[in-house]
Amino acid sequence: MEASPCSNVPPTSGKPSQKITPLSSPCQLSNGPVMTGSRKRPSEGNCEKEQCIALFDQWSETDQVEFVEHLISRMCHYQHGHINSYLKPMLQRDFITALPAQGLDHIAENILSFLDAQSLCSAELVCKEWQRVISEGMLWKKLIERMVRTDPLWKGLSERHQWEKYLFKNRTAEVPPNSYYHSLYPKIIQDIETIEANWRCGRHNLQRIQCRSENSKGVYCLQYDDDKIISGLRDNSIKIWDKQSLECLKILTGHTGSVLCLQYDERVIVTGSSDSTVRVWDVTSGEVLNTLIHHNEAVLHLRFCNGLMVTCSKDRSIAVWDMASPTDISLRRVLVGHRAAVNVVDFDDKYIVSASGDRTIKVWSTSTCEFVRTLNGHKRGIACLQYRDRLVVSGSSDNTIRLWDIECGACLRVLEGHEELVRCIRFDNKRIVSGAYDGKIKVWDLQAALDPRAPASTLCLRTLVEHSGRVFRLQFDEFQIISSSHDDTILIWDFLNKDPSLSLLHLSWFLRFFCLE
Repeated sequence: MEASPCSNVPPTSGKPSQKITPLSSPCQLSNGPVMTGSRKRPSEGNCEKEQCIALFDQWSETDQVEFVEHLISRMCHYQHGHINSYLKPMLQRDFITALPAQGLDHIAENILSFLDAQSLCSAELVCKEWQRVISEGMLWKKLIERMVRTDPLWKGLSERHQWEKYLFKNRTAEVPPNSYYHSLYPKIIQDIETIEANWRCGRHNLQRIQCRSENSKGVYCLQYDDDKIISGLRDNSIKIWDKQSLECLKILTGHTGSVLCLQYDERVIVTGSSDSTVRVWDVTSGEVLNTLIHHNEAVLHLRFCNGLMVTCSKDRSIAVWDMASPTDISLRRVLVGHRAAVNVVDFDDKYIVSASGDRTIKVWSTSTCEFVRTLNGHKRGIACLQYRDRLVVSGSSDNTIRLWDIECGACLRVLEGHEELVRCIRFDNKRIVSGAYDGKIKVWDLQAALDPRAPASTLCLRTLVEHSGRVFRLQFDEFQIISSSHDDTILIWDFLNKDPSLSLLHLSWFLRFFCLE
């Protein structure tokens, strides 16, 4: 009987007995496939392929990979191209498309929700399925919500433009489609860029409150929120102003001296006066809830938070109080060590920080009230400071501002520019804003000030001149500065909109878009 054309193929039981030795590539000799011997008939070739595949299937994965590597090494560039085209789609896994097919849309949405705006734009262009996942998952809405949660500027814009009505809600008939949020995102970025440019260039809309004090003129202190401004005046009164209409809503009387300092929260207003007392008022009714009589001279500054209050006085002392309730306030400890009036205090859970006319800043433990260290550097008395994290920023009658590391006591930078005593100072993550007896408000670049390589000439971003008297107090946020002065005015410097009516444009645009949808 004639032998089968496949009879010369070795049996397929078992793995190769020895390591496969690669042969030299035929591509070194020719650009095409190498023919060795006569061409086989199709039936012979097919049979050998089947036997080879059967043998290949019995090998381990390692041996299979090694064998394929040997085969590839013997192929020419043309063959490599074909193999690459074959492998490429096999190596690409579109899991975003595959997950919804398995009923796992929420996983695909969750994965894409971690993208930033630029990446989300790119993802929408991949294919219709990716675009559908992004749209139905409301991922532009989720991106804006993430920014509002984590960035104070985004949060402030959301509150100003009333976006909170359409954020952080499940998808209902009241919530616009994903396309609205996609269009809204670049408008928010444009707003942010405008705000930053306005801060740099000093562009602002200015509003003025005339306090019209009857006797002694001057506004010593203030605090504000979205609805109101509360101010303490030299004429012994506390005036509450509507922040939108700028009308006086209420006048609180009771102090027999100038109101030098105040702070309020959702329940109470706490004020300190040159009459040496601290008074606690109901923020809604204006009723006096408590009067603390401890200091021997004027109460110059106070702070309260989380059941603790710290006051300081011209009598050179600092008083630490426990605030169980507005009517239950008890003295915990008196801190002494300053050699002149203590002009300002600030604190957190770790430290109480005080500054005095004796030119020093003292640091105390909040928990034990024990003295920690003294910061020395100012040439004259210190009028103001703010403390947050490791940073203390102080202003002095030596006309300078100093930045300090509270942990080691080192002075990190001295800012020069004011021509008279620096009376008030505040900072956030980007800026320092200071007010002085020269009537000027200066805006400084905080991050540059913390960089020792930054030239001093680049640190002051803008000087604002509108007050006609000494600047006593200021507060600011991402959009505005509100300041008070010896000139009996409160000024609102709005850096978001030069034209106040522009603040309504986003809302009207939203409503138009929503109605069209």
